[in-house]
Amino acid sequence: MEPDRHTLVVRARRAVLPTGTAPAAVVVADGRIADVVGIDAPAPDGAAVVDLADDEALLPGLVDSHVHVDEPGRTDWEGFATATAAAAAGGITTLVDMPLNSIPPTVDVDALVTKRDAARDQVAVDVAFWGGAVPLRDGVPDPDGAVDPDRMAALVDAGVCGFKCFLTDSGVPEFPPVSHDDLELAARTCAELDVPLVVHAEDDGVLGEAPPAGPDYRSFLASRPPGAETTAVLRLASIAARTGARVHVLHVSAFEAAEEIGAARASGVPITGETCPHYLALASEEMTSTAGKCCPPVRSESNRELLWGALAAGRLQAVVSDHSPCPPELKDGGFGEAWGGVSSLELALRVVWSGAQARGHTLDDLVAWMSAGPAALAGLDRGPSSKGAIAVGRDADLVVFAPDEVAEVDPAVLHHRHPVTPYAGLALQGAVRRVWLRGSESPGAGSGRLLAPERKGNT
Repeated sequence: MEPDRHTLVVRARRAVLPTGTAPAAVVVADGRIADVVGIDAPAPDGAAVVDLADDEALLPGLVDSHVHVDEPGRTDWEGFATATAAAAAGGITTLVDMPLNSIPPTVDVDALVTKRDAARDQVAVDVAFWGGAVPLRDGVPDPDGAVDPDRMAALVDAGVCGFKCFLTDSGVPEFPPVSHDDLELAARTCAELDVPLVVHAEDDGVLGEAPPAGPDYRSFLASRPPGAETTAVLRLASIAARTGARVHVLHVSAFEAAEEIGAARASGVPITGETCPHYLALASEEMTSTAGKCCPPVRSESNRELLWGALAAGRLQAVVSDHSPCPPELKDGGFGEAWGGVSSLELALRVVWSGAQARGHTLDDLVAWMSAGPAALAGLDRGPSSKGAIAVGRDADLVVFAPDEVAEVDPAVLHHRHPVTPYAGLALQGAVRRVWLRGSESPGAGSGRLLAPERKGNT
């Protein structure tokens, strides 16, 4: 390889590679990984060389495929500048923005253009976008309308990674849930377009029969029973088998739902699932702050341990933040009324690693769940700007992580817009010490790019 002025070599005694953790030197040129060689191999002439300390490991940049940025329209909740600064501080070098909570929601090409224009020149990490599959009437979201396959196809041509839908109330009126018929149509359309359908999977009928939520956590938990998730997953597995659509179940909180996903996958159904840091770290028995309220809810300690088991067994394919912030005043009051969302983008890596290492998991597991898995889901593991692994040809998105360092969470120093977190004061294991985005260290506003998955028809 001919060296150039962009060449960097990062040497680590622990580099998390697709083949496992091993000593390696990662050679970077023009923003991509040009080679992965032995740690003692000579560096190209003129290359800048970084030697990691003995207590540090080199990870690929994390990919978070479930982030609500909220800009434009609700930028006072979260914006691209603050969200991507938080991501970079937490070792996340690529995020995929969800289509709701911003205004307009990303349900047509004009809305996608508006969102990309809002993000451009602000982002500190690379950003891709999901589209929304919602019922429309005259092009406007309307619960009495219908999903529009032509608008979905146009969004895929414009570069979305796939489509999100809800089976129950989303919490915002401009993103209504799909009906049974619309879910089937959205799945068939996604199959034809070869993109995933990602689903908030709580069955509306089961929720309708549950008792209403009151101000205490016990009543809120009863209002979102695990049967809502399992019923939805069984329905989604049937649709995936019937249509061939790649269906992905978002934020699995109930271990029974994870078991059903695993059973369907074992029978050949193209269905996958994810969970989130809060479901792996928190427990209903200890829930006192609405900072931890989310939908579906954090469940019991025993459920948490079974969910870890499902993750370890491969029944779930990713761990992502579901960063869904809001102004602090929307978290006031009881659990029945507070906004349902957890702010955890910057802390996700540390939260998950703290739990993972305590249960005997490795950095290889962590990278599979938080980098490779989400990149594959969003189609960002291929093409000219590919993510998710330290491998030749991938973007040189690299994170120096100190897995044994322990520090207490201070909300005041977090980068997301509002210092609200259920992890305040907790001692978490692991520290992000350095980050490179496409070979450039310490990415800041304007460093990131707006991405689209590699596929025929991208514009």
